[in-house]
Amino acid sequence: MTSIISVIRKPFRYTFKNATLAIILINTAIFFLEKIFPQVQLYFSLNVYTCLGYKMFWQPFTYMFVHGSFSHVFFNMLGLFFFGLAVERAVGTKEFVLMYLLIGFAGGIFSLVFYWLFGMYAVFLMGASGAIYGILFSYAVLFPRNRVFIWGLIPVPAPILVIAYAAIEFFDQFLSFKDGVAHSVHLAGFAFAFLYFIARFGVNPIKVWKDAYR
Repeated sequence: MTSIISVIRKPFRYTFKNATLAIILINTAIFFLEKIFPQVQLYFSLNVYTCLGYKMFWQPFTYMFVHGSFSHVFFNMLGLFFFGLAVERAVGTKEFVLMYLLIGFAGGIFSLVFYWLFGMYAVFLMGASGAIYGILFSYAVLFPRNRVFIWGLIPVPAPILVIAYAAIEFFDQFLSFKDGVAHSVHLAGFAFAFLYFIARFGVNPIKVWKDAYR
């Protein structure tokens, strides 16, 4: 058991290669590709029927690289730019890429099971929101005393922002099933980021926040 934990927690050698910018460019390029070839959304977004029925098993991974509209990709990439760069600089590029992709993929698997259980076969999940919510959570753990300015005016401690977002997403998920927003994958992003810190770093985010505000 100890050897397994040591393998899971083996650190990467620190490097910074600006993977955040690379991810932003990849998402942007795929968005414009969607405009030329609309079928890209069908193949890459996550849908229970196409994923399981047509064996498109790559969808729990690829869904996070396709977006439904310009505002969708713009605000997702804006959030990734602001929070992703800080997280990547703190943990290094390799750790950041692993964190981003693993949280996004875990969110995809969770959403696939969730939609299958609730019979939501018409939903086509797309967007990097789940992974980005995970990065926001990570930012709040790495920089617990930092403040995020809402609308550029209202300073909110990063952990409080995460808790508020989690509460909003939780209530929206169970009150607004058909509003077109993937609240379940947002919540999954927070949950899997929490588990990532426990498993990968041996760090309890709740304890970090408590210690920061004693």
